[in-house]
Amino acid sequence: MDILLVEDEPQLAEQVNRALVRAGHVVSRAADGPSAVNEVVNSRFDLVLLDVNLPGFDGFEVLARIRAARLPVRIMMLTARSEVGDRVAGLKGGADDYLTKPFAMEELLARIDVLGRRSAAPESDTVFQVGDVCMDMGKRKVSRGGEKIELSPREFEVLHVFMKEPGRAFSRDEICERIWEREHEYDTRTVEIFIMRLRKKLDRAGLESVIRTIRSVGYMMKPAP
Repeated sequence: MDILLVEDEPQLAEQVNRALVRAGHVVSRAADGPSAVNEVVNSRFDLVLLDVNLPGFDGFEVLARIRAARLPVRIMMLTARSEVGDRVAGLKGGADDYLTKPFAMEELLARIDVLGRRSAAPESDTVFQVGDVCMDMGKRKVSRGGEKIELSPREFEVLHVFMKEPGRAFSRDEICERIWEREHEYDTRTVEIFIMRLRKKLDRAGLESVIRTIRSVGYMMKPAP
């Protein structure tokens, strides 16, 4: 994978860089917020490893600017902040994953491997349709009523779970297992955040949400009546 490592602590940046290169990745580096945004806008990366505490402006601002530019790069937040509120802020802002410092290099590489396997999955000609929501797997595009919906890579994966089996209720644990493959690392709040993000982009005023909450079970996708 082509990875941008955004970390202002030189020693940690060098350690992570060496581990990534040994694992076969191509690594570019940035040490502050403005440089990180410039790199992502002007180059093509598969993944951004983004520290929160950065000079210039912090990782949350970098995240916001990348998502505002509608760039489909995957973003994993690296943060020393263990508070739930900060993790929630990153996920709400469009991050695909997060890892709290200090972390084991093996865990970082494992999570990158999961993200890489999903992004490298063979393209399919399959087109899913639920009501007026359409998902084109080959083009990685989603639309509702013909209007294109911009989704982050992780949002696309969560929606894909529902689109494949409309009318089936999924528990939060099952959604975690399908998306992150290590469900014990994520609490139900993580799933709720991604559902909230999808509803914000997909739902239309005056219509029931296409992703329904099923009490005591989880969530189900059904076309709006």
